[in-house]
Amino acid sequence: MRTGIKRLLRVHGFHSKLFESANALLCHEDFGEALCFILDINLNGESGIELCRCLSDKGVRLPVIYITGNDSEANRAAAIGCIAYLTKPFAVPSLIEPIEKARAAAA
Repeated sequence: MRTGIKRLLRVHGFHSKLFESANALLCHEDFGEALCFILDINLNGESGIELCRCLSDKGVRLPVIYITGNDSEANRAAAIGCIAYLTKPFAVPSLIEPIEKARAAAA
């Protein structure tokens, strides 16, 4: 999924960086050029929502797009404040449009 999203973003003119784990993202230091995070809600036993909270606690506050294959009322409620909440499978514009909005807001 990550590789496919990276290819899709590249085709639409966006550079992306992939992280192997939630911990790898938490240890990353430079978010200076980042427009947003694209996080799966379920990260191999970890929570993308909790990861977002941890990043925020570290002072990293970027718009978030959540992706899930396990849609639920609880997930939607926990994802409040995200710029997009996408359920798999999703249409390409539903991913690209919020990123373009994040880019426009950052300009």
